[in-house]
Amino acid sequence: MTKSEFAALHIAGEPLILFNIWDAASAQAVAKAGAKAIATGSAGLAGAQGFDDGEAIPFEALLVTAKQIAAATSGLPLSVDMESGFAESLDQLADNAAALADAGAIGCNLEDRLIGGDGLRDVSEQAERIAAVSRAGLFVNARTDTFLGPLMAGEDPNQAALVDAAIARAQAYQEAGAGCFFVPGLSDPALIKRMCKATSIPINAMRLPGMVSNAELAALGVARISYGPGPWREAMAAVEAMAAEAFAG
Repeated sequence: MTKSEFAALHIAGEPLILFNIWDAASAQAVAKAGAKAIATGSAGLAGAQGFDDGEAIPFEALLVTAKQIAAATSGLPLSVDMESGFAESLDQLADNAAALADAGAIGCNLEDRLIGGDGLRDVSEQAERIAAVSRAGLFVNARTDTFLGPLMAGEDPNQAALVDAAIARAQAYQEAGAGCFFVPGLSDPALIKRMCKATSIPINAMRLPGMVSNAELAALGVARISYGPGPWREAMAAVEAMAAEAFAG
């Protein structure tokens, strides 16, 4: 599948559903369930190899896993979460993106959070990074942590002012070459609808506990729905519960 063909799967009102996976086996399971595309989640992929989220896993290890997933699910487009790119310089970022494409990925997530720091990258700086990755051949799902940051800090991410800030980033990121705009943490239906109506770039929502259904998200104008670390966490919880039952005799 080409980059443009993958982009065509992102339709407002008919969202691409991505049940995020972490290795070749989980990718095959999701493919058998009827997935139209395969997407990794950073927390699950790193955790499956004993690393924390936040670019703790070596990039070479990420590449090996990406190659394994691509080989196990040939015929389905693969999007890999590369967090903030595992690089500071634009040249290294572009090299990493090209390596992911060579590994079999058609797209990636690229976030504007400062890994190991506080806050978000400047809009213009992040736009340059998105452009570099796009030129390397990947469909960029530009993730903003405008909402996820407050959510993880125990604050309410569903604020109109944050939506305004995100809309400005969405426009800049789209102009830089992003094909989709990812807003994890935003869960209020009215604000999601506003986000979708105020931008021309496809909007990617992430499932959170208590959110409206996928059908309702589609009706709001969402073009892509991700499950994030949820599948990984539930799978590991199930394994732990099964093991505990076995050890209990």
